[in-house]
Amino acid sequence: MAFKYTEEQLNKLDKELLIHLFLGMQEQMEELTRQTQSLNDKMQLMMEQLILSKKNRFGRSSEKMSDPEQICFMEIDGTIVFFNEAEAVCDLDAPEPDDLELKMPKKKKQPGKKAADIASLPVNRIDHYMSKEELTAEFGENGWKQLPDTVSRCYKFVPARVEIEEHHIGVYSSKLDEHMVKAPHSRNLLRGSLVSPSLAAAIINGKYVNAVPLYRLEKEFERYGLAITRQNMANWMIRLGEEYLGVLYDHLHKLLYDYHVIQADETPVLVNKDGRSAGSKSYMWVYRSGFMYPERQIVLYEYQKTRNASHPRNFLKDYTGICVTDGYQVYHTLEKEREDLRIAGCWVHCRRRFYDALEVIPKAHQKESILHLFIKQIQAIYREEGKLAGLSSEERLAQRQLVVKPLVDAFFAYLKQNETKVPKSGKTKEAFTYALNQEQYLRVFLDDGDVPIDNNASERAIRGFCIGKKNWEMIDTINGATSSAIIYSIAETAKANDLKPYAYFEYLLTEIPKHAEDKSTDFLTELLPWSVSLPEHIRKPKKAVEK
Repeated sequence: MAFKYTEEQLNKLDKELLIHLFLGMQEQMEELTRQTQSLNDKMQLMMEQLILSKKNRFGRSSEKMSDPEQICFMEIDGTIVFFNEAEAVCDLDAPEPDDLELKMPKKKKQPGKKAADIASLPVNRIDHYMSKEELTAEFGENGWKQLPDTVSRCYKFVPARVEIEEHHIGVYSSKLDEHMVKAPHSRNLLRGSLVSPSLAAAIINGKYVNAVPLYRLEKEFERYGLAITRQNMANWMIRLGEEYLGVLYDHLHKLLYDYHVIQADETPVLVNKDGRSAGSKSYMWVYRSGFMYPERQIVLYEYQKTRNASHPRNFLKDYTGICVTDGYQVYHTLEKEREDLRIAGCWVHCRRRFYDALEVIPKAHQKESILHLFIKQIQAIYREEGKLAGLSSEERLAQRQLVVKPLVDAFFAYLKQNETKVPKSGKTKEAFTYALNQEQYLRVFLDDGDVPIDNNASERAIRGFCIGKKNWEMIDTINGATSSAIIYSIAETAKANDLKPYAYFEYLLTEIPKHAEDKSTDFLTELLPWSVSLPEHIRKPKKAVEK
């Protein structure tokens, strides 16, 4: 138990000793204050993490704001002035965007939509007419006339079925010598296997497009009387990726270098047998052509064991241009190493940091928070950027410099003005730090009309893989991961170019084997997703436009 002085004892102490005691107590109080503040900071962080964790698990994923108030900016004597919220409201009826993702304006529903939807489908006409005898009985002799038919339509679904394709190949020999010849015929897709292009395409479409696990495909094939194990299917996918589809992947990789702007992202994946301990994280990287290029889109995945800079360094070694990413440091490292590569930042990731910080504040006080104002500023930037959709690159750049840049300047100016006013730790501090550290990258889109404002296109490209990943948990081997990357790449590229993935894979697995002995890869030009040589049935039908 600590010793306590009585009042009488303190009165008897000399001045020097009292000063010594007082200074000691002062130091103790300062230390206790520091410890208390540290504990409070830790408690605040824990509370913020708990709130965000509950939101991420049970809450809405949307980041939209609940009210339509606008933020206004004004330039006075060459200085951007940010007005407070009350002064900024210039149009109470102006709606805010629901999210931050740039979208093309929705077309109004056209009349005759149902007819347009079915216009491209084959029609099997079935006639329903009355006989002459039935009409005579109803109307009397020659007592009727034919009116225009009433037409009734419905969809007919034709269930899948499995057949055996048995090829009988003529074999001929000379009567004079041992010379023999076989009739021309197509080779099996994989030596010693019964898999066909159509069956392989069905498995690929199920697993890599629709995210159906192999064990469920196995059960589905059983219902058709087909005994194919998931091991069989896994082996086929690996071999098809290595022997046939990989050559198209490599060709698309080279073509990606032709784009002035590309985008990149990555996501973790578990690989069971990669030489490391169980549960070790690997990564699937995604690279795609820029969002501003709606035609001839390319989406490529790459499997790697780690997330370090060596992987994008190697993948992008021959690329010169601009790469849009999130705030991951490895891309910034690459930019510092090279003069011909520029990294652009993602405003969605910036906005998300402020939104997460706002979420840990009680809802009743959110609108009073400075975070609310920063989010409104970012929404103002997105609102003006959204108006530029459909413009040419040159027109978009001019409007960005005229309208969007002042808003970005105001955002960072206000950010720096308030940097010292925020807590030294917590989500608010994280949001401020992230935005300030990313400023040079977040400004890149202002200097180039081909650069998108965010990296949402990459996140969309990787979304299909993430959905599939949840269904089958892990890839078993490195070879399986590499082949999966190849197949996912072609599937996502096909979808991005409005092709039917099943039909496209069936066509590729029919045509590529024909060129197995070719020393040149020139034939791949006609197999690209945008090639005019592709059969029409591979393309998604364009809906008829009602005039």
